[in-house]
Amino acid sequence: MGPIPPELAARLDQVFSTDGLFKRLYEEITAQSFPVHSRRRIELEPKAVSISAWSPTVVPGLLQTAPYARALLREGDPRASDDEVATLVRARMARQEVLKGNSPPNFSVVICESVLRRNVGGPDVMREQLSALLAHSSQRTTVLQVMPLSAETHGLMDGSMSILTTADGPPVIYTEGIRSGTIIEDLSTVRLLARSYDVLTASALSRDASASMIRKLMEAS
Repeated sequence: MGPIPPELAARLDQVFSTDGLFKRLYEEITAQSFPVHSRRRIELEPKAVSISAWSPTVVPGLLQTAPYARALLREGDPRASDDEVATLVRARMARQEVLKGNSPPNFSVVICESVLRRNVGGPDVMREQLSALLAHSSQRTTVLQVMPLSAETHGLMDGSMSILTTADGPPVIYTEGIRSGTIIEDLSTVRLLARSYDVLTASALSRDASASMIRKLMEAS
């Protein structure tokens, strides 16, 4: 049996007038396919009206191409079977549905320049991934910036972070390490880290300069 098409849930809700029931069930099933430490984030993403992300090591999951994700997941677990890796890739691609549709969240992302230069999966995979980033950067609801290697020390050098804001609650922060992740809801800590993110975006390249760097790296690969 193949994966459930992401658009099927919305169609079923429309046909049966179930007020989002199938969509919620689909989101729960999708979340269960991820590690325990990241399930809360996966549950929050489809409900978010705003997502802000900082990624110093890899392209964020919401922006990864399937070949890029496959290369990462394969290296992350060399003992996994091809079917297991394929299942994980499909789950990661399903996450990206939150950025599609008629009303995607406002999405802000800062990616370290080193991520763009790191050869994940080979030249062809990286060229496709850089092209995908350019396509995302052209979306009206997305702001994609690159943090240059020449930038000075900043407050978020310790790891990746996402700020998720929903319509019915205060923002929460998800920080992630190697096979670990933490949801932060303490308001004072959220404010502190959100301020650090604001400083980060001010230190990063502009949207146009970031797109120019990505384009040059893609053409040179």
